[in-house]
Amino acid sequence: MEKKWRYISKPPDEAIRALSRQINVNPYLSTILIQRGIDTFEAARAFFRPTLDMLHDPFLMKGMRQAVDRLSAAIGNQERILIYGDYDVDGTTAVALVYSYLKTFYDHCEIYIPDRYSEGYGVSREGIDWASQNGFTLIIALDCGIKAMEMVGLAKQQGIDFIICDHHVPGTAVPDAIAVIDPKQEDCTYPFKELSGCGLGFKLMQAFARQHRDEQAVYRYLDLVAVSIASDVVPMTGENRVLAHFGTRKLNTDPVPGLKALMNVSGVNSDLEVSDILFTLGPRINAAGRINHASAAVRMLTAETVEEAEEFATVLNENNAKRRQFDSNITEEALRMIDGDETHRIAKSTVLFKDTWHKGVIGIVAARCVEKYYRPTVILTASNDKLTGSARSIHGFDLYRAISACGDLLEKYGGHKYAAGLTLDPNNLTAFRQKFEEVVAANLTPEMLVPVVDIDTEVFFDAITTKFVNILKQMAPFGPENTTPVFVAHNVYVFNSLTCFKEKHIRFLAGQHNARNVFQAVGFNLAEYYEKLQMGGRFSLAFTVEENTYNGVTSIQLRVKDIKGIG
Repeated sequence: MEKKWRYISKPPDEAIRALSRQINVNPYLSTILIQRGIDTFEAARAFFRPTLDMLHDPFLMKGMRQAVDRLSAAIGNQERILIYGDYDVDGTTAVALVYSYLKTFYDHCEIYIPDRYSEGYGVSREGIDWASQNGFTLIIALDCGIKAMEMVGLAKQQGIDFIICDHHVPGTAVPDAIAVIDPKQEDCTYPFKELSGCGLGFKLMQAFARQHRDEQAVYRYLDLVAVSIASDVVPMTGENRVLAHFGTRKLNTDPVPGLKALMNVSGVNSDLEVSDILFTLGPRINAAGRINHASAAVRMLTAETVEEAEEFATVLNENNAKRRQFDSNITEEALRMIDGDETHRIAKSTVLFKDTWHKGVIGIVAARCVEKYYRPTVILTASNDKLTGSARSIHGFDLYRAISACGDLLEKYGGHKYAAGLTLDPNNLTAFRQKFEEVVAANLTPEMLVPVVDIDTEVFFDAITTKFVNILKQMAPFGPENTTPVFVAHNVYVFNSLTCFKEKHIRFLAGQHNARNVFQAVGFNLAEYYEKLQMGGRFSLAFTVEENTYNGVTSIQLRVKDIKGIG
């Protein structure tokens, strides 16, 4: 599918020159920094040298004071506290963080993770009943609960209080809990709105420790926060960038035993970056809840020794292998369904259902379908006499708003702009498919249907030096709103060594007219360009810059995003 290259506006030349002088970097790097709002020496120092002092006062968040007071009372009264969380990476890391910290000084707390298949997402009736039967009087809900009005009310009838820590978009009303901590509430003035669920759990523990204990003890769990930030793909700005910076540092030097064990069985070592977490650790933690029960992930993450954790890490690694097989098979089936149906092929959206599809991988399948057909997609399967689904979107289209517009046909839904989940009655499937298509068609512009490669700036190969790469690395951690810089170079040619491997990928040595530097370039899933590149000629290359280590030798490598104008 042909992609559109969208160039980010270049700042004024004088601003570029001024910042280059102030921080001693070349104009290409100054351009990128200014584009990201870093236009002074002071801003650059804060960006490149974050400190934990940059974290906001947790008590600025609405509900935090009430939450800390209720937690303090529960501990003082020796009440039983239930740490309740979602079954994905964000939820399990949040539960692990809060539980691990509290257990260092308080014994009367336990964990509850709902079963993806029998209970579904969010606060469940089964969870409330279990808490009541086991004498819990306080539930801390993490990464869920913002729409659990009925369940919080049910708990209240049974003498159970709720503290909700959720980062999802609230509805028109919030549950009647002791405290609702969600910076996305309209009347919450907390300076940063995009914390992960685990990030909110960290802020609650930070607030409690600041008032009652040693705050530094909470920082030992920052690696869990970094894993949640990477895996939940939240904006890598503000507090998230600070938390991810220090969290990845801890992950690479002194990880909690559970993460260390998972790194061991995954075959990954230190020097992990956010992308490594997203594609190695995150899927394995998620696999626990997708294939069996997410409690295995939490038991691993809360283990006190690496040896204890490795038993669960091995199970997660095996589950991830099964998940990949399910993912592959169901994706192939879903793509065949689209290819074989004219209505599906010409639609502006995709809504597919099959009752035998594995609930644990339908979100991944939705993402694969978006990669192929590039349009808002909902994948549904059967679960407990209902249809449950995962949805994924394309750049610029607000999926959550589109699903909300179909809310009268749904029993439950929630999520973000680009990813959401939903539950509906089987009898409403046809009506939902029709209405969702109408909503998407009415709000989708032709420009949204073309995949976009955002280009930060043009660069010449001779400017790509070791110093250049070292400064780029310091711009990490990368993620949404602080993405890995994408460069474009013109008059590029294949110097030599053009190969196609695994029938999908290409690799070649790239040269540039009048440039002395030659770099290895690798393009994943870009084999469509192989024959044209064989014919020779000059072209424009969109790419990111990275380091590649092979046989102990580290070199600069270009990761190709797209190619235009071959010939």
